[in-house]
Amino acid sequence: MIVEEIMNDKPYTLAPTNTVQEALKLMREKKVRHLPVVDDEHHVLGVITERDIKEVLPSSLQDEPNSPIFNAKVEDIMVKDPLIGHPLDFVEEVALTFYESKIGCLPIVSGGKLVGIVTTTDLLYTYIELTGATEPGSKIEIRVSDTPGVLFEITKIFHQHHANVQSVLVYPDSENTQNKILSVRVKTLNPLAMIEDLRKEGFDVLWPNLPGVSL
Repeated sequence: MIVEEIMNDKPYTLAPTNTVQEALKLMREKKVRHLPVVDDEHHVLGVITERDIKEVLPSSLQDEPNSPIFNAKVEDIMVKDPLIGHPLDFVEEVALTFYESKIGCLPIVSGGKLVGIVTTTDLLYTYIELTGATEPGSKIEIRVSDTPGVLFEITKIFHQHHANVQSVLVYPDSENTQNKILSVRVKTLNPLAMIEDLRKEGFDVLWPNLPGVSL
């Protein structure tokens, strides 16, 4: 999946000469927390966030719109020369940038001009969609050896039960580096028969594994 598929391609923006008060008003009206700052040709000059504004506004001034601080220009408090992305960047690469740089948004630029914005909320929603959590289903976690063909053997069991696989996530086993944990979401509300067959084939099903429940 690429950034173009998840970005907001009509982001609200500010000019560097807009005031802090105007920025705050736009954020509140549009319910956004990040605003790119652009020039007349839509080149990205910076980014201003709700957090940036809170840092320059002492709590005692939150309800005093006539304070001189509200008349300060956005360019005086914005993050200048921010990190940017491209519409064809991969979503996982952008997610890594967010994690490593501890940022909350990424202006997306093509041809030198702003064409969109991606935020942590966009990434979270994309993750939820990719896992299939928005659809009815069941999650099954299985510890497997890190060997070729193991996923095929597991999906054969799902196929035998005519169950659609909504998503498969793979992550390391914290107890044994030779293993992996497969988190499989299956489109069924009763996975007990599949779990029983997985265990018959020797697979270590970690979840569901409820005390007192016979599988």
